[in-house]
Amino acid sequence: MVVAAQPPADTPDDANARERLLAAAQEAFAEHGFKGATVRDICRTAGANIAAVNYYFGDKENLYIEAVKRAHTCAGRMDTFPVPPAGAAPLDKLRGFVREMVTRMHAPASPAAMKLMMREMADPGKAAHVVVTEFIQPAAFALRAILRELLPHLDEQHLLMTGFSVMGQCLFYRQNRPVSELIFGREAVAALDVESVADHVVRFTLAALGHAEPIGARAKKPGGRKV
Repeated sequence: MVVAAQPPADTPDDANARERLLAAAQEAFAEHGFKGATVRDICRTAGANIAAVNYYFGDKENLYIEAVKRAHTCAGRMDTFPVPPAGAAPLDKLRGFVREMVTRMHAPASPAAMKLMMREMADPGKAAHVVVTEFIQPAAFALRAILRELLPHLDEQHLLMTGFSVMGQCLFYRQNRPVSELIFGREAVAALDVESVADHVVRFTLAALGHAEPIGARAKKPGGRKV
């Protein structure tokens, strides 16, 4: 006779225990990394019995992977990007992609989610396959398709490098924000808005390829959503 696994004795009817553990794990792993965060501290923050991790996730590694998946959900998975309207011009597709990317990089709802994802990208570990297959790869392939349509003369090598450049510019505003604030001040960085950043990334990329006017040729249009 097989006996089904039972939830920890102190939370038998707690449907939110798993979610609380994930929320606490996301914060802990974002701050301390996989090695630095402890199951005991995560359970204490979540208000759960330490046995709850084994019951809901099996072990610390699976808890980490699920926390990274949760971070994707909080930030918006790249395979759920809005579909451009039929007949949209390639330039509009690129601008829409960059705007969405920058917006998600600066989503205020869960800074810990973005921090955890950035940590995993900077130092690939237990959940690297999740980051690649559910976040980086769909976005990279979508961007490559847009660039191929916009710049059909580029060979594959230059197409790849152009894609890296665009993604790098989008990620910079999130990954390097703490250092940027130390250098230029928090107010200066906070004054940047999503629309201005997205427009700059697109025009900077096209200008570098000889497909747009110089960066300083147009006046800034203030008043957009702040990053």
